Formats: sequence, structure tokens, C-alpha cells
Amino acid sequence: MHNSSIKLREINKEISNKVKELNLTNYNPKIIAVSKTFSAEKIRPLIDVGHMDFGENKVQEAAEKWQELKTNDTKLHLIGRLQTNKVKIAVKLFDFIHSLDNEKLARKLSDEQKKINKNIKIFIQVNFGEENQKAGINPDNVTSFYNYCTKNLNLNIIGTMCIPPFDQNPEPFFKQLQKINKTLNLNELSMGMSADYLLAVKCGSTFLRIGSKIFGERS
Repeated sequence: MHNSSIKLREINKEISNKVKELNLTNYNPKIIAVSKTFSAEKIRPLIDVGHMDFGENKVQEAAEKWQELKTNDTKLHLIGRLQTNKVKIAVKLFDFIHSLDNEKLARKLSDEQKKINKNIKIFIQVNFGEENQKAGINPDNVTSFYNYCTKNLNLNIIGTMCIPPFDQNPEPFFKQLQKINKTLNLNELSMGMSADYLLAVKCGSTFLRIGSKIFGERS
């Protein structure tokens, strides 16, 4: 068995133990194997053992790499920032977009989806740390942004996503996002990465974005 498949199995076991420990029923968070910068050779062993959800940061890199890898069963998640000039390619390639963070992008996504009659599953990225370098909608504006995206643009918003400030305890941010999600009556939560996914499980995340813990450190 390939190294990454073994690691994935270990992480799955850890998560199911955590779910049992928390006494949660009907809760089965999905792992997005973040394959950005890793080659097709590194990714294929995971597909071979039946893993289906993969995350990429850059549209161009994903387009080149996944042309040969993508099957009807694999689900591709864009977890990096999406620029409007890359939306056309992104809409064709990805099944999920985790980083919707402004109205201009929302309009562009709506336009391009209509052209090819596709209904991508989208997360609104929320920026809690009010960090200027980070994308995301201010928590106070999420409800009005959500209403605009769903009512005016007919976008399929399935949940919210966040990347907490890396120098702080992520738990309060995860709890805050969980609360926003409940207010909007959304089912999916995209939070938790290699360093804090068990904490994200505790806060009800449904999609965990795990890269280095599966594939090893990026060169």
C-alpha cells in the first residue's frame, strides 16, 4: 500500500474515533486531499483506493494535472483564491468552489455556469481575523451576501468556509463559522486543515482540507 494511502487511512481512523468520542450520530465529515503542487503519480494511489475528493489551489495547475486524472467519480474542489479571469476554466473543471469572496466573482460565476448549464456547489469564504491579506466576506455582511448570491444570481451556496488566523487558536473561529452556518440554515462547513482538523470535527466541519498530513511536506 502506498504511503499516502496509509496516512489517509490513519486520519480516517482518527476522525471516526473523535466522532465516537463526541457521541455524534449521522456525522461523517469528508476529507479533501489537498493535492496542490503534488504530481499525478502522488495522487493516483489515493484514487486507486477509492478516495474521491481532491483540492487544488491554482486553476491552471489543476487544469493541466487533472485532464488525465479526472473521472466521473472524482470530485475536484477549488480551495484557493479564484480570480475572475480564471472563472471560465474553473467552472468547467471544478465540482466545488470554496473561496467565493466578492460580488464581482459571484456575478462571473453565475454567468459562466449558465453558459454551460452547470450548477457548482459553492462555499462563501468568511474572513474573521479582518486580515487584509486574506480573502473573505466580513462576518457582519455574510447574510446579505448570501441573499444576493442565492436570490439575485441563483448560485448554489451549500455552506461557508474559513481559514483562521494562523497565530491564534482556531476553535473560536470555527465555532463562529458554525453559528453563521446555522443562521443561514446551511449544511456544509469547510474548515480544518492538517494542523487542526480534529478541532474542526469537534465544531461540526463537514469538509476537512488536509494536504501535508497525507502527502508529506511540500518541497
